[in-house]
Amino acid sequence: MLDKYLKQTSFASYEDFMNNFKVEVPDNFNFGYDIVDEWAKKEPNKKALCWTNDKGEYKQFTFKEIKEESDKTASYFQSLGIGKGDMVMLILKRRYEFWFSIVALHKLGATVIPATHLLTEKDIVYRCNAADIKAIVAVGEEPIIEHINKARPKSPTLKTIISVGPIIPDGWSDFHKGIESAEPFVKPAAPNSNDDISILYFTSGTTGEPKMVAHDFTYPLAHIITASYWHKLSEDSLHLTLADTGWGKAVWGKLYGQWIAGANVFVYDFDKFTPRDVLHMIQDYHITSLCAPPTIFRFLIKEDLSKFDMSTLQYCTIAGEALNPKVYEEWLSMTGIKLMEGFGQTETTLTVATYPWVEPKPGSMGVKNPQYDVDLLTNDGRWAEDGEQGQIVIRTGENKVLGLFKEYYRDQEKTKDVLNDGLYYTGDVAWRDEDGYFWFVGRADDVIKSSGYRIGPFEVESALMTHPAVVECAITGVPDEVRGQIVKATVVLSAQYKDKGDEHLIKELQDHVKSVTAPYKYPRVIEFVEELPKTISGKIRRVEIRNKN
Repeated sequence: MLDKYLKQTSFASYEDFMNNFKVEVPDNFNFGYDIVDEWAKKEPNKKALCWTNDKGEYKQFTFKEIKEESDKTASYFQSLGIGKGDMVMLILKRRYEFWFSIVALHKLGATVIPATHLLTEKDIVYRCNAADIKAIVAVGEEPIIEHINKARPKSPTLKTIISVGPIIPDGWSDFHKGIESAEPFVKPAAPNSNDDISILYFTSGTTGEPKMVAHDFTYPLAHIITASYWHKLSEDSLHLTLADTGWGKAVWGKLYGQWIAGANVFVYDFDKFTPRDVLHMIQDYHITSLCAPPTIFRFLIKEDLSKFDMSTLQYCTIAGEALNPKVYEEWLSMTGIKLMEGFGQTETTLTVATYPWVEPKPGSMGVKNPQYDVDLLTNDGRWAEDGEQGQIVIRTGENKVLGLFKEYYRDQEKTKDVLNDGLYYTGDVAWRDEDGYFWFVGRADDVIKSSGYRIGPFEVESALMTHPAVVECAITGVPDEVRGQIVKATVVLSAQYKDKGDEHLIKELQDHVKSVTAPYKYPRVIEFVEELPKTISGKIRRVEIRNKN
C-alpha cells in the first residue's frame, strides 16, 4: 500500500530519507475506504487485528472482516442519525469494537473523539458541551455507566448512548444487536473533504482546561513514517503498542500507519498492567515489534527475561516521556535490542525520532522527520546554536503541513498563540548537538531560571531517579530573592526508604544529583510526598506543585 502514496518507499540512508521522502496526498482521502477497504479488496485474508484479553479470550480479524464489521457499524450509526460532521465520543478502553467504530465513523465523515475510561461526570459534561457531542459509544461497566448517566442530563446535545457490553443499561442502545440487524451499508455520496475534521483529541490539561486538538482527514497519511520508518514495520509484522484507545498514542501505534504498512496490530486488553503478562504476550504470540513509554520498560527490565522466549522480537521503540539512559543500557544488555526513541505531540505526528539508519544516543529524542522543518528558537528570538536551548518550533510556511493539527477547535485565540508568523510553537524546550540530535529539556513553562542558568526538569529528575530511594519525582522552580528561582524536588520514596525521609536523606539525594549531573542543578529544596498530582493520562501536573510553593 505504501507505493500508492510514496514515489520512493525504501531509502539507503538518513540523508536519502530526508531528501526523497514525500507523501502524495490524494483528494478526499478517507482511511476507511482508501486503506481498510483497499486491503480487503487486494488481500481479503490478510491479518489486520489480533486481539486478546486478560481473561484468555482471543479474536483474529482479517482486513475483509474489518471492512464488513465497520460497514455494519456505519450502517447502524446511520440508523441512529449519525452522519457527516457529527461528534461521537468513544470510551472503549482496548475493546476491539474501537476499531469497528473508528473506521465506521471515518466512512461516514463524522468526527471521532477518543476518550479515556477514567473520565468523571464533570469531565464528560465538559467534553459534551465543549464539542456538542451527539453520541457516546462506551464499555458497559461501572463506573463508566454511572458517570455517563449522571452527565447526560447536563449535556443537551447528547442524543444517543451505546454500550458494547457486558452491561446494557436502561436507556442505552445495544451495539452488537444494532450492528447485527443493520441494513446493508450504502456509502454516503460525499463523506468528506481533506480539510474536514476527522479526529479530535482533548489534551490532558497539565496547565488548565483541556484544549480540543482537531486533525483533518489527511492525518493518517502522516503516520506512514511512524509505522514504516520508525517502528520499522512490514506486511509480516505483528506490532504491539501499549496504549489505551483513549490516548493519541493508540492511533499512532495501533491503527493508521500500521494498517497502511499492512502490519497485523496486536492488542492486549487488560485492566491492570503486569510486566510478566506482557512478556508472555511477546513470547506466546510471537510479537515482532514493541512500542511503549519508558515507564513500561522500567518495569520489564526488573523481570528475569531469561525465563521468556523473546526471539521473535526484532525492534523496540519508545515515546511518551523522555528516556533515562540507564533504562536504554539495561534493555540493550538484556535483549540485544536498541530502544529507538521518538517525540511528538497530540498536535503533531512523530516530529523527531531515531530511525533505522541512525545510531541512537541514549537519552536523545533523535533527529528530524522529513515531514517537519524543525528548529529551535531562543527566548530572544534567535535560531539556537548547537548546544543552546530553545523552544522546538516547526516552520509551516504557506502550505498545509501534513500531520500538523488543523486548529484548537472553537478557540481561534489559542490557535493563533501557537500558529503564527509561519511557525508552530510546540511549547517544548530542547537543545541540539553537533550531530543534529535533539535532547529534551522540558515544557517551556517548566524550565527553571536560576542564577543565570536555565535548568530543565527532566535532567534533574533523571539524576534523582538513579538513586534507589526515589520511585517518582517532579522538579519545579521556587521563587528566590537572590537566585530568581531555586530547584525544588518533590519526591515519592521507595518502600524501604519510607521511614528515612529526614535531613540526612535530603543531603544524600542532593549530593547524588551533584555527582550525576552539573552541581548547579541540584535541588536546594526537597519535599517527600505520598504521591504526585497527575492528569488523567498520568502526566505530572507541575503547575499544581508550583502553585503550592
